[in-house]
Amino acid sequence: MAFKRKFSLNIEHIQQEEGLENSRTSSILSPNGAKHFRRQLSEQNFDESQLMNRFDDEQKPFLSIDGIEKLPYKIANINLAELGRKTLSMAEAEMPGVMLLRKIYTPKQPLKGVRLAGCLHLTAQTGVMIETFCQLGAQVQWSSCNPLSTQDHVAAALVKTGIPIYAWKGETEEEKLWCIDQTIYFADGQPLNAILDDGCNLARIIHEKYPHLTSLIHGSSEETTAGITKLRKLFKHKKLKVPVINVNDSVTKSKFDNNYGCGESLIDGIKRATDVMIGGKIVVVIGYGNVGKGCAKVLSGYGARVIVTEIDPICALQAVMDGYQVTTMAEACKIGQIFVSATGSTGLIRGEHMMEMRDMAILCNIGSGQTEIDVVWLKANAVKIEHIKPQVDIYHLPSGRAIILPADGRVVNLSCAHGNPSFVMSNSFSNQILAQIQLFTNKGQYPIGIHTLPKTLDEEVALAHLDYLGVKLEKLTETQSAYLDLHPNGPFKPEYYPEQFIMLINIIIMNILWNIQFTTSIPLENTHNDQFITFTPIAVNQYRKNSVHSIITDDHISKILEKLGLSTITFTTKSSPI
Repeated sequence: MAFKRKFSLNIEHIQQEEGLENSRTSSILSPNGAKHFRRQLSEQNFDESQLMNRFDDEQKPFLSIDGIEKLPYKIANINLAELGRKTLSMAEAEMPGVMLLRKIYTPKQPLKGVRLAGCLHLTAQTGVMIETFCQLGAQVQWSSCNPLSTQDHVAAALVKTGIPIYAWKGETEEEKLWCIDQTIYFADGQPLNAILDDGCNLARIIHEKYPHLTSLIHGSSEETTAGITKLRKLFKHKKLKVPVINVNDSVTKSKFDNNYGCGESLIDGIKRATDVMIGGKIVVVIGYGNVGKGCAKVLSGYGARVIVTEIDPICALQAVMDGYQVTTMAEACKIGQIFVSATGSTGLIRGEHMMEMRDMAILCNIGSGQTEIDVVWLKANAVKIEHIKPQVDIYHLPSGRAIILPADGRVVNLSCAHGNPSFVMSNSFSNQILAQIQLFTNKGQYPIGIHTLPKTLDEEVALAHLDYLGVKLEKLTETQSAYLDLHPNGPFKPEYYPEQFIMLINIIIMNILWNIQFTTSIPLENTHNDQFITFTPIAVNQYRKNSVHSIITDDHISKILEKLGLSTITFTTKSSPI
């Protein structure tokens, strides 16, 4: 499934033809037909009280199918559309990668025939991506994966252009699920055939409530660590029914959006919610993955005294080498003043921790969902709950101390602020666009499972953002290219970069299996992702043909084994051969 490297040539051609400035402006006019807006509006210039939910007149369902009474759209206030258009234009100016993909692919219409249902935070940056999908030929419907993250003015602007949106800030959990259901079928009665997901929200509902539709779906792309964790469980138990591209593990997503983006937007969320001084505070960062690293770095830059908690010895060692104290939550809960959960896991800040915390400790989640902090315990055991302002509450505990909880335990950067900056989201959403193009233009070639984009595309996404920053790249000379055994245009990183050694071992084993004749299936365990995969000779053959990792050849295998000091890898038919 090779991807021909023509993208960088397109970049140069387009920039010569029209100049970078033109690519930064919207190709969609505001509702009143005015010229394109540029950097004339600061998001601080409008009164956020304008964005209070004020629902439009109730509309009547125009379609009843599969138990769904479908509305044309459902948002807070259509009158916010003009403000939303200005906000979208601002975001476009900071999203060079997405705008470049829009320019390159719009004439080709690679997504014509796609009925894309999306479930991801409805922010200005998401709006730019949605409109790009539409310009690439797709039909799009959208809901939000988080009840508190929708920007109502952006939703209004999208509806004004005819895109069905089902989202508003302040949904209940039941309303969130209703909104997701509304995106399953399109206006013509046809079901979705593609998914773009955050946290496995939409994919889970499809598999549980609408399994009869999975055979019609050519693929899904997942944005987050938490979502990939859930999808891996589905795959492990042989319940996953569609191929998935793991956008989260693209380097230009995880090392930028997760790291740089979350670090900046965390501070924004904390400041807007609490107005506290960060400098001098003891801040406990729970988890030192890409998100945790970014948060710890920015918090430290603000003068916070950062403590890290970890379960992974490698991540813990990294945190220590970066200068942070690493200890257990049982110890950190007694001294921390601000707590930031950043894992995508569950039950990180529990009742026994809260009972030991200092008075007015602040609990923030920048991971996923609402389970990293035990909000259920907090609500059940609080002797008094004070509502301070939108998305900020104080819980008084039996200990006599109080806890400040922004965003009801949901992601603080998107609930109390506007989420990650447009520039890093351009990296992430460029990957999402390329993933959807890959899935649709290669229908039937991705087997059911979890895949990643080729490194060639990862590097092209990075390349698409460098000119905007005024960066100039060196070029490999012929001598250097021959010495390094690299093409002058890349890819410069192997498919298993970064930190995917276990995946590499599995690739090695699968390539070895290629040359082994056996009649019984051999269960292989991916110990890193806790997956169990059964391979037969046909399955191995199919994997080798279709996998984005098929660039690993037998010669590469031999070289890797040699570097590992191994001549062969021996395994048996036990459940855990590695």
